[in-house]
Amino acid sequence: MNIFLTGTSGFLGGELLVSLSKRTDISKIYCLIRAKDKLNALERLEKVFNFHGDLFNKEKIIPIVGDLIDPGLANQLISNKDLTNINLIVHSAANTSFAKMNDSLVQKVNVDGLRSVLEWSRTLKELEIFTYIGTATICGCNVRNRIVYEDESPNQEAKHMVKYTYTKMLGEMMLKEYLPAEKILVFRPSIIMGDSRPWIPRSPVILWTLATVNLLRLLPYNPVSNVDIIPVDYAVKAIEALLFAKRHYSVYHISSGLKSASKSQLITDTLGLYFNNRPVFKYVNPDLLSQMKKYSKNILPLTEELFQFKDYLQYWEKAFGENTRMRIIFAALDPYIKFIELGQVFDSSRLLEDTDIEFSSPAHEYIKKSIKYLEKIDVFEGALDP
Repeated sequence: MNIFLTGTSGFLGGELLVSLSKRTDISKIYCLIRAKDKLNALERLEKVFNFHGDLFNKEKIIPIVGDLIDPGLANQLISNKDLTNINLIVHSAANTSFAKMNDSLVQKVNVDGLRSVLEWSRTLKELEIFTYIGTATICGCNVRNRIVYEDESPNQEAKHMVKYTYTKMLGEMMLKEYLPAEKILVFRPSIIMGDSRPWIPRSPVILWTLATVNLLRLLPYNPVSNVDIIPVDYAVKAIEALLFAKRHYSVYHISSGLKSASKSQLITDTLGLYFNNRPVFKYVNPDLLSQMKKYSKNILPLTEELFQFKDYLQYWEKAFGENTRMRIIFAALDPYIKFIELGQVFDSSRLLEDTDIEFSSPAHEYIKKSIKYLEKIDVFEGALDP
């Protein structure tokens, strides 16, 4: 089997590449990767394998230099004779930014880039399956405090808080325009954070949020909201299992499900065990987030409720150093807090039915293995490109 994989230098795609490279039933893995040239592409791929000391087989891992935002990508792929024998495409690449300033780039990568790959894919005579890695959060923000099922999405009536989830919904809908239903396979991971293995996670994505929460300590969201979070190694294990399983469905959630969902307070309780030199975690009304933003701009009237928490405000002055940093943090954290407030949990019974995969470890448990890396995360750098 020959595979074409995108997103190989990313958090999920990188882990997936390493895992698939170990399979003896895969002959070649062609990796779309942004690079100056093939040599640079090889260097980037080698870094993916060197991160945790995995074997980089240059005979098996083949770089394909290309960029999803390149309007000529489809023609480039079509004209590449090495790619005519692809059996499986796994489209893992995506721009996951929640920042509005990146909306245009998110659109180009997640929609236009996908279209280029799809245009090429329908020319492949030996293509068996096109696998699209989306997100369970395409259900939108009008779904609150309940279990979400695969058949509920995509829904054009869904409201979206960020461009990312909207474009992933559009991408999923686009698949049927180019390919027959029997060739389409969709995986929707929930929130992927950290790694349940005792080593440095490949990326601080989402862990940045946890590090920021750990710094703030005064938290404007519901402490008992369910949060559906999984580690990247669980996501990869589930994706690989489903790729080679006898499947009964074309769409799967890869999630914690209700059994392994965590809660905000359980996660902060874990953090509190390891970082006890800071103020205790305190949850306050979500409405106070707007006051926090005004406080960071020095425009909050002294009569407002936030000033009741003077100890935390004094702690912030020391922790942030300057209000500019505080403003950046609150702006970046805003959409993540809104996602937490949704209380969404994604049903994963299809995954459990078609594989021998069991439930993921809850976030408040597996995050203990990433504790020592949290302090190394630059929360201000992460806030600039959330």
